[in-house]
Amino acid sequence: VELYAKRHFRKGHQFAPPTEAYKEFTNDFPYQETPDQFKAIEAVLSDLEKDLPMDRIICGDVGYGKTEVAMRAAFRVLEENKQVAVLCPTTILAQQHEKTFQERFKRFPYIIKSISRFKSNAESAQIMTEAREGKIDILIGTHKILSEDLHFKNLGLIIVDEEQRFGVSHKEKLKILRENIDVLTLTATPIPRTLHMGLIGIRAVSYTHLTLPTKRIV
Repeated sequence: VELYAKRHFRKGHQFAPPTEAYKEFTNDFPYQETPDQFKAIEAVLSDLEKDLPMDRIICGDVGYGKTEVAMRAAFRVLEENKQVAVLCPTTILAQQHEKTFQERFKRFPYIIKSISRFKSNAESAQIMTEAREGKIDILIGTHKILSEDLHFKNLGLIIVDEEQRFGVSHKEKLKILRENIDVLTLTATPIPRTLHMGLIGIRAVSYTHLTLPTKRIV
C-alpha cells in the first residue's frame, strides 16, 4: 500500500494517443481481437496516456492473447524513443518471447535482443553496453534484466511474465522500479496477494480469457 501511495504522487511519462504507425502495427496482427482482449488493449493505452506510472495485470490462460497486449504497449513506448525490458522466469520462455517479438516487429526498425545464461560473457557484456547506449529497443531476459550491472539509457516500460515465479530479491528490485516506470504484468496464475490487490483496486487488472482469438478474414 505504501508503494502504491508513492506511485500516486509520482509523475510518469505521458504518452501521446496512437499514431498511424501504431495502426499499421495493429493491422499486422493475424488474428481478430476478442472483445476482452480489445478491452485490455484499450485499458493499457489509456494507462500510458496518463501522467501516472502504469501498473496493470493482464490475466489470462496460455493462448488467449496476453503477449499481443504487451507488444502493442511496447510499440507505443518505442515510438517515443524509450526502451522496453521484458522479464521472464525461465531462459526457454525468454527465447520464445525473443522469437515472437522479432517476428511481430519485423516490418519496423526496432532492435530486439535477449540476455540469458545461454549468452557468453562477451555477448552479455556487449548487450549490456548496447542497452546502456540505447542501441537496443527491446531487451528480453531472465533475472539478469534486474542485474545491478545492467542499465538502460531510457527505460520506459517493463513487461513482467509470471511475476510470482521470481524470488524475493527480484521482487524488491521491481518494487523500486515501479515507483516511476510503467509496468505491465502478464500472468495465467496470479498469486492470492496479487489477485487481492487487483480486486480491491490497488493494482489495475484486465482479463483475456473469455474467448480464443481467431484468424482474420481477408
